Amino acid sequence: MTPEEVVGRLSSGMTVGIGGWGSRRKPMALVRALLRSPVTDLTVISYGGPDVGLLAAAGRIRRLVTAFVTLDSIPLEPHYRAARQRGALALTEIDEAMFMWGLHAAANRLPFLPVRAGLGSDVMRVNPELRTVTSPYEDGEEFVAAPALRMDAALVHLNRADRLGNGQYLGPDPYFDDLFCEAADAAYVSCERLVETAELTESGSLQTLLVQRHSVTGVVEAPGGAHFTSCAPDQPRDEAFQRAYAAAAADPVAWEAFAARFLPPDGDEKGYRQAVRTWHEEQAAPARHEKQADPARHEERS
Repeated sequence: MTPEEVVGRLSSGMTVGIGGWGSRRKPMALVRALLRSPVTDLTVISYGGPDVGLLAAAGRIRRLVTAFVTLDSIPLEPHYRAARQRGALALTEIDEAMFMWGLHAAANRLPFLPVRAGLGSDVMRVNPELRTVTSPYEDGEEFVAAPALRMDAALVHLNRADRLGNGQYLGPDPYFDDLFCEAADAAYVSCERLVETAELTESGSLQTLLVQRHSVTGVVEAPGGAHFTSCAPDQPRDEAFQRAYAAAAADPVAWEAFAARFLPPDGDEKGYRQAVRTWHEEQAAPARHEKQADPARHEERS
């Protein structure tokens, strides 16, 4: 599929899960396609990063279910901060472990799973809809009933995939992308490279075949599709671009110019990649010019 074909399967009012973690292996090509669509009024379930920030800035999120929203090397996602400060979206903020068990519950078609996380904390105060359950066994222990995080659709990005929907991660962490896919009625996997099935075991062990075809609806080949987040070992996080993104987010005028350049409503992923390449060339040009003008000084400072 193409990113546009995936987004064509989504509709306003849906509950959409977005895989990855913070500013790591986010399905940004699919998120950018979503921004170019009219789809809105979404409930978004995510270990949040710039996916949440961009959708919040565009006013597409009705409710967010998350444990955090961060850019990792920049602690708090700036668009998310602004959206929360102006009350632009409803928030269900839960503990990371509660979030994980909510994914497990949905993947296993259970209404909830018991978890100790959250007890004795303000998680219960800020989420008064949460309930507790008591163990039916002799211990009689009380647990939080972490509700299932069921989704209409899930979007994830992996290093490799085949046309059948088998997906492989090659980096340090699976980020629960398999649970997102299994917890959704439809799941769409973008990948750095589409390969033949036999090639998947050449790149990594069987344990890296995280996402299996029975839980995948469609596959998109999207080289660089996680940019500007990381997709180790294929791509590091683009820290320079991320800093530019965060700086622009702090100023409405700067953000308007940033969005017009990198996220035009009539754009596409090819145009985005070209705009990013041009931007990096512009950033490198002053340094090259300075070195050419005074090589001795540049060498001394280096």
